[in-house]
Amino acid sequence: MSFLLIATVVLVFVVIFQIAKASEYVSVLKGEEKSREQSNRINGFLMLAFLIVGLIGVYWCNELLYKKTLMPMTSASKEGENIDLMLKITFAITGVVFIITQVLLFYFAFRYQARPGRKALFLPHNNKLEVIWTVVPAVFLLVLVVFGLKYWFHITGEAPKDSIQVEITGKQFNWIYRYPGADGKFGKTYFRNISDIGNNPLGQLWDDSTNKDDIVITTTEMHIPVNHPVKLIIHSRDVIHDVGLSQFRMKMDAVPGIPTTMWFTPQFTTEEMKKMTGNPDFAYEISCDQLCGPGHYSMRGVIVVESDAEYKKWLDAQSPNYYTVFPDKKPGGVPAHIAATAAPAGTAGTGGKQ
Repeated sequence: MSFLLIATVVLVFVVIFQIAKASEYVSVLKGEEKSREQSNRINGFLMLAFLIVGLIGVYWCNELLYKKTLMPMTSASKEGENIDLMLKITFAITGVVFIITQVLLFYFAFRYQARPGRKALFLPHNNKLEVIWTVVPAVFLLVLVVFGLKYWFHITGEAPKDSIQVEITGKQFNWIYRYPGADGKFGKTYFRNISDIGNNPLGQLWDDSTNKDDIVITTTEMHIPVNHPVKLIIHSRDVIHDVGLSQFRMKMDAVPGIPTTMWFTPQFTTEEMKKMTGNPDFAYEISCDQLCGPGHYSMRGVIVVESDAEYKKWLDAQSPNYYTVFPDKKPGGVPAHIAATAAPAGTAGTGGKQ
């Protein structure tokens, strides 16, 4: 296969070289100037044809693929609607500029091709023209940047006081979710206490009483209620990951040692989105939008958006991670002497720092 690939590349270069040599021979026979004029006319028509075919291709691709993108689907979060608006404004401005400049570029190549008796006009400097093409794009870009910063500071700023907090931690190659218990507070963690074997994937400190009711979920699903602000506190256990919530129009890096946050308000339940999209298998996805290793492709999570009643029912059915590590501490749990033989060693660390 390697030999065939090399042979193909060499053959392509030989063909190109022979075509170039043939063109030189034609130029010699016909005369350099006449040959150049003929090639110039052909190139001018080809540029015009490329413009027409290219615009048709752009339109055809849009008709064919637009419905497969997220654009026809409204944002699943209220804050994401602003992101959609900003994106549409950006597409409108850049799209108009793209069409105008490309049409002029290819048309001018055809319209103003070199002809006998035509002399090119040389403009070495034009202050007015340079000011226009510098100031106008700068103004449009400034407006877009201001809108972008406004929305960015909104979703990364202080979340509403009644927001539900969920901690999401990325690791190679899955997500770990933590919910605060009845006290509404997350317990302290310390990286030296992390132990997957010991059922302590976040390194919780068990001498911190606020840890004893924290719920840790290691499955793919994260549950949140609809029409309620949700604040995500994002961590990473190893390398840089990125929490990508495409349907909600949100994303944020997960950086080792540096917690990041963002918040949003889901406005459609998963069941409602199944009906709206006509897809019975629809699911809100959590993707890792940062290449993080050989298993990056498999780092997929699912967000289940449900009603308040369904969310509370699900949350009430979860057991704090403290009871997973220390089953004998759970009301009605196994006797201490049996739990001692079952619980992995080193899971009850109490030392360390935040």
